[in-house]
Amino acid sequence: MVDLSSADAHHEESDFRWVFSVDGSSNQQGSRAGVILEGPNGLLIEQALWFAFKANNNQTEYEALIVGILLAKEMGAHSLLAKSDSLLVTGQVTGEYQAKDPQMEAYLEYVQVLKKSFVVFKLVHVPREQNARADLLAKLANSGKGGKQRTVIQETLKTPRTFTVDNSVGVHQVSTSGGGKRSNRSVS
Repeated sequence: MVDLSSADAHHEESDFRWVFSVDGSSNQQGSRAGVILEGPNGLLIEQALWFAFKANNNQTEYEALIVGILLAKEMGAHSLLAKSDSLLVTGQVTGEYQAKDPQMEAYLEYVQVLKKSFVVFKLVHVPREQNARADLLAKLANSGKGGKQRTVIQETLKTPRTFTVDNSVGVHQVSTSGGGKRSNRSVS
């Protein structure tokens, strides 16, 4: 696993055209996550996720990672640097840790499939202090105050992702902050 200091992180980022940071958390008030994708020419996309289902911290971290990867893929990224403050998720994705829980194994398998969408993909662990913006987005998702910030996409995940043998993932009833529903879809 790669752990980046502040100077190393800045140098590492310059090697990639697309960089995203994720943070997820779960407590008695609910589960939420934040995703920040930075691309060429100053492109910045911020997404706050609120989970309408009970999820643990590791699930929220994986869900945020998957959302970030899918967003970068949709934006046409070819080389992607992902940053997370989750030692467990980062360690599992880099192969340093094993996924023993069936749910974590399914998430890990799907992330491994998604990584193949990029010429270069790297996930690094960053200290929590260097992930403050993603953490703030996760908190925003729980506050319900995001509607006034037009640059932040807010979504509610109604159910956890479901994985199939052919490595596709189903997303069921995703709502945007405007209250509208997107259609059910399957992503390969």
